[in-house]
Amino acid sequence: VQLQASGGGLVQAGGYLRLSCKVSGGLLDDYDVAWFRQVPGKEREFVAVLSWSGDSTSYADSLEGRFAISADYAEFTVLLQMNRLNAEDTAVYYCAASGRCSSHGCQNDWVYDYWGQGTQVTVSS
Repeated sequence: VQLQASGGGLVQAGGYLRLSCKVSGGLLDDYDVAWFRQVPGKEREFVAVLSWSGDSTSYADSLEGRFAISADYAEFTVLLQMNRLNAEDTAVYYCAASGRCSSHGCQNDWVYDYWGQGTQVTVSS
């Protein structure tokens, strides 16, 4: 399974971006797909996860209400809509896939078997 993240860029504070994670080499509904982010010198941080069935989502507490994860099954793509961005959202964003992340906790990055290459999001204040 391969994941390709895209959609990052430079945006002003208060703006929005939509990230995409294209899944290939497998069926999207076989995997829980999550987004993480990482700032240099800090640990990778869980952002959101969409269950393989598409009927369950979970978010980092600090992000719920501003970020929304969804899927376009026809395009084998998981989307992350990010609204009201601020400087603290600046990071490299990664998508990741797991067969069943709930067994060990979907917020743990070590449960994910497949990772995309990351896409840079920079929010200017």
